[in-house]
Amino acid sequence: MSAISTAIVLKRASKVYHEGEIIAGVVVVESNSDVRHEGLSLTMEGSVNLQLSTKNVGIFEAFSNSIKQEAGPVKPVRCEITPASIRAAGAGSRAAMPHFQIYAEIDSTVCALDKPLTGKIRVDECSVPIRSIELQLVRVETCGCAEGYSKDATEIQNIQVGEGDVCRARDVPLHMVLPRLFTCPTTTTVNFKIEFELNIAVIFDDDYLVTENFPILLLRSR
Repeated sequence: MSAISTAIVLKRASKVYHEGEIIAGVVVVESNSDVRHEGLSLTMEGSVNLQLSTKNVGIFEAFSNSIKQEAGPVKPVRCEITPASIRAAGAGSRAAMPHFQIYAEIDSTVCALDKPLTGKIRVDECSVPIRSIELQLVRVETCGCAEGYSKDATEIQNIQVGEGDVCRARDVPLHMVLPRLFTCPTTTTVNFKIEFELNIAVIFDDDYLVTENFPILLLRSR
């Protein structure tokens, strides 16, 4: 039975390299018989070990203490949703709307990524049956330069908080856990933005839809 051994011999005896340097050497294959192969591949694995010297420990602690992320401010928002408050509607479309009066409340439009969005909604009056009340999370991406910007809004989560013709004058709780794979801290730069919005959508029995939009700020809590 043939015995095969391989070894990698580097040209640099110390085996210490720095950024930008070329690693060079040879692969030595030893066998007591003929060996057939279909190619040779090299893979490299590495690890990083950070060590703090005693003379710099005070500087490092002072720096780490200075960057500890403070809790975001609580910014609640409350609104009444009525035919008159729907900004996108013209006079003609408002005349075709059913009569409704809905109260919505978001506990805070500034929210940590690991905390749920919470609030409540209440249907005080509605002249037609309601089919569904939904909570929609939208990611808005903007990129461009002085010549022009491109803006793209994507719904990343939709939660039904009320099904059917909900009871009048009764609070319906709002609770949304932020999806980990589709959210990130709100980011704003000169040429690129990632922002988030929360929509409360009320769908009537005849498929008529009204929404109220809340821009929200997402923060990393730690």
